[in-house]
Amino acid sequence: MNSPRDDVLILGGGAIGLATALALLDAGRGVRVLEAGAVGGGTSHGNLGTITPSHAPPLAAPGVPLRALRWMLSPDAPLYMKPTVDPALWRWLWRFAARCNQRDWLASTRGRAALLNDAKVRLVDWIDRYALDCEYSHDGLDYVFRDRRNFERHAAECAALETLGIATEVIDGDDYLRREPALREGLVGAIHFADDAVLRPERYVASLARAVRARGGIIDAHRCALSLRPDAGGVQVATEAGTLQSRDAVVALAAWSPALLRPLGVDLPIQAGKGYSITSTRPALAPKRPLVLKDHSVFAVPWESGFRLGGTMEFAGLDTSLNPVRLAALERAARDHLHQPLGDRVLERWYGWRPMTWDDMPVLGRVQAHPHVWLAAGHGMLGISMSTATGQLMADLMTGRTPAIDPFPYRVERFR
Repeated sequence: MNSPRDDVLILGGGAIGLATALALLDAGRGVRVLEAGAVGGGTSHGNLGTITPSHAPPLAAPGVPLRALRWMLSPDAPLYMKPTVDPALWRWLWRFAARCNQRDWLASTRGRAALLNDAKVRLVDWIDRYALDCEYSHDGLDYVFRDRRNFERHAAECAALETLGIATEVIDGDDYLRREPALREGLVGAIHFADDAVLRPERYVASLARAVRARGGIIDAHRCALSLRPDAGGVQVATEAGTLQSRDAVVALAAWSPALLRPLGVDLPIQAGKGYSITSTRPALAPKRPLVLKDHSVFAVPWESGFRLGGTMEFAGLDTSLNPVRLAALERAARDHLHQPLGDRVLERWYGWRPMTWDDMPVLGRVQAHPHVWLAAGHGMLGISMSTATGQLMADLMTGRTPAIDPFPYRVERFR
């Protein structure tokens, strides 16, 4: 590992980059991870940590464009788009809207389900094998509704989800309230997804980093990749601390991946979907399991060590402001549903950018024009959920092993 040329450089030290590093190390490759900030301090830090096979259906679904149009100009709606003339965003939105049909919905659902189902099984194995300390709990996840029309619409979709292998249980509102005392009166129904789970994402990423280092991997925090240039023998990556050379490079930079790849002629259609969260101490009357307050698209996630509200989708580019209107929407939704919407002490108000592709599937695999450049990006809201499957798939592809799942749906060439 002291050679002037690294074996594999992984650009990005979040859940996807670290899971890929760990799988590559187990496959016999040498790894150096470059992270612009603190390890796990980006998109992986303040998200919700839900492990959700239930979220195999993509956002691009029949009927979504009309609902989105009603939302997108309201600053506190679940989806908001800041007024802009950005042509790339409008092209992305056009392609997204074009996929809101049954055929494309089913294709993306199958691709997402393959990763989510593999990742769920693999995560349990990794927690045991690598001693990952991440507050993992497998008690399922519930959608809860106060709007009857919304509840009936989602309940009607459960039969289709069952045919895709997604287990559901539709529960009457009064019955659910008897099970969950944390919720206020007025609930009309709930849907239980028994196969979902939850972990604390900060602890998960920190544990991945410890496992990478324990197996000989190097992690360079606060070392930003400024540019990437393929050469005859591999890849050169320029940083402020000098240029590194490697046999292969994996770009796992979430919403920052397109900017690094554009000079190579790779047009990666990833938009930054900004999400927010509020972390507090655990309320005395916390929900028994993660909830999605579905009328508002807000998550309420309890852990033994704390509590987090999160959600919303804001397309505003890489805007670094903490929008108080979006944060207030989280708290308002929680007050409507929960007796104790937050714990006694708020610990953090946070935003992060989800790397959204218009078909709602990640980009995984080799760049054909540059055989030493690999991509692991575009996981949208499911980076934690898909991390173990992504890491293993990337390691299999890079070492020539037969992968556990078909990599074809995730190839970068689908965007041409």
